[in-house]
Amino acid sequence: MKAIVKTAALAVSLTLAAGMASEASAQNKQLSIVTGGTGGVYYPLGGGLANMLSKYVPGWSATAEVTGGSVANLQLIGAKKADIGLVMADAALDAKDGKDKFVGNKVDQALLAVLYPNIMHVVTVEGTGITKMSDLKGKRVSTGSPGSATEVMGFRVIEAAGLDKDKDMRRERLGVAESTNAIKDKKIDAYFWVGGLPTAGVTDLAASPGMKLVMVDHADVVGKMNEKYGPLYAPAKIPASTYPGMTKDNQVASVWNLLVVHRQMSEQDAYNITKTVFEHLDEWALVHGEAKNVKQENQKQANSPITWHPGALKYFKEKGWNVM
Repeated sequence: MKAIVKTAALAVSLTLAAGMASEASAQNKQLSIVTGGTGGVYYPLGGGLANMLSKYVPGWSATAEVTGGSVANLQLIGAKKADIGLVMADAALDAKDGKDKFVGNKVDQALLAVLYPNIMHVVTVEGTGITKMSDLKGKRVSTGSPGSATEVMGFRVIEAAGLDKDKDMRRERLGVAESTNAIKDKKIDAYFWVGGLPTAGVTDLAASPGMKLVMVDHADVVGKMNEKYGPLYAPAKIPASTYPGMTKDNQVASVWNLLVVHRQMSEQDAYNITKTVFEHLDEWALVHGEAKNVKQENQKQANSPITWHPGALKYFKEKGWNVM
């Protein structure tokens, strides 16, 4: 009889142990956050988010990965090779609809947060002869790294300005840090970059000895961009105080940044990420000031072509926020 009791007790003990091990395994989660190049804003924000998730969600460990940007991030999310992506709304719409760089490869994505407006920079320096968009004709111009949203939006700005990206300029495909170095070395004359304010790479160029930053206005092309691609873009400005050497506000085009995941992510995981973001915004802003622009009032479906994940909606409902 004692042997039977001992056997039964051992069985219960093993069952409990197995259950606890299973629970622990479920809690030990590794997450990959795909961002952008090291000279931009996505990378530090992704690193800050990774730290917050690792700190505030028990059993989670997150890391930020360097990538080419929004297009690459969406491709990785679609292939389930990454868990969380920082992306631009125009690239997200292309991925949703299977257009442009996503032909035949639609991405089943869901929205966790509308972040901050991404600002298009058209950057050059004194001595290149470039002060307006038409001056780019015949010049050496970087339109962003392959797989970046800079390239997507840059092509649309160029097109709306009445230029041909292939015929009217000698085009390079460099990230912001590489573009800055190329201008310093006189290997290119100008570059496109879409990102938050300030962007480290542009600050570096503006602060470089012997370089006088010139920012090219292009807000007048927004209407043509929206006529062709939908109401994704808005006029914005880079204040003169943003970068050293600027003497006036720069009139530019902007587009929203989004935080997205694969639609098949569990509701609880999506909830945990959303909750961590919005309950630790002050801490996130210590990494980069653009996190200050992640605001409750921006959480509107109208600001994104991608629909909400149920986990995000669960958090917003708890907070009493109307995001639809």
